[in-house]
Amino acid sequence: MSINDIKSKLPDYAKDTKLNLGAVMESEHLSPIQVHATALASAYAIGNAELLKAVYNEAQEQLDDAYLNAAKAAASVMGMNNIYYRFVHLVGQDYGKMPPRLRMNILASHGIDKIDFELFSLAVSAINGCGMCMESHNHHVVKGGISAEGIQDAIRIAAVLNATASTLRAEEILS
Repeated sequence: MSINDIKSKLPDYAKDTKLNLGAVMESEHLSPIQVHATALASAYAIGNAELLKAVYNEAQEQLDDAYLNAAKAAASVMGMNNIYYRFVHLVGQDYGKMPPRLRMNILASHGIDKIDFELFSLAVSAINGCGMCMESHNHHVVKGGISAEGIQDAIRIAAVLNATASTLRAEEILS
């Protein structure tokens, strides 16, 4: 299963998604490693089996084990943090002053470039809709030297993969 196989499964009404799926996997502002690891972290966060397999198959050709594992770790830890910090942000009160008491050691021990891990975490946080996490990861990524265009490319990857998964899921339900 490849991304091209996924594109061929998208119906005519999702032509924009199909075209965007091909386009977002190349970037003038991110390295191929950043593109594929962002896509992998996003696909893990989205959780569509077909899409995840296709993205994983292509990511394996570009990423070493450290980046494969870090992309997965970003999706996993953000799956937890995005829920927690979205709650803290939206509810307010004293929750922001309380220690989260959640284990998050991977944030410091992922084994890859810190800014890359922040970038993957930003994309996953966008998928999961955590404003507090997006602000934090965006701050670190900008401070680390990723351009606004590079950040936009990462978020475009997350958005297009999410639209692809939604379309595949809906078509599967109707078939």
